[in-house]
Amino acid sequence: MLNARSLTLAAGLLVSLASPSLAQEPAVTLFKVVTARDDIVIGLTGPELDRMGGRDAGTVARAILAKGELTAWRYAVRKAPNGDLQQAPSLRVGLLAHASMRVEPYATPLPVIAPE
Repeated sequence: MLNARSLTLAAGLLVSLASPSLAQEPAVTLFKVVTARDDIVIGLTGPELDRMGGRDAGTVARAILAKGELTAWRYAVRKAPNGDLQQAPSLRVGLLAHASMRVEPYATPLPVIAPE
C-alpha cells in the first residue's frame, strides 16, 4: 500500500515530467567545427539556428556553405566564480566555407553559458 509520502513523491514526479519549462531546448547548442588545420567549438542560440532552418550539424554546415561564411561565438572551458568548470563564450569568430570543413554536434558534461 502506498503511503502519503510515496503519493506526494509520485505526484511531484508527474508534475515535473509534464512541466514544459523543464523540457525546453538549451539556450545555446554547441558544435565542433573541424578543418584540416584545427578544430574549434562554437555555440549558436536557438533563434540563430531557427534562422538557418534547423537545429542540427547538417543545417549549420549547409548554412556555412550557402552563405560562404558564418559568425558565431567560440566556446572554451573556464572556471566560474565559485571554481566550477563551465563552457563559456570566449571570442566572436568568423568561419569561412571550405571543402574540408566538417561540423559535428558537441556534447559536454559542463554547464553551457549563453552569450550576453
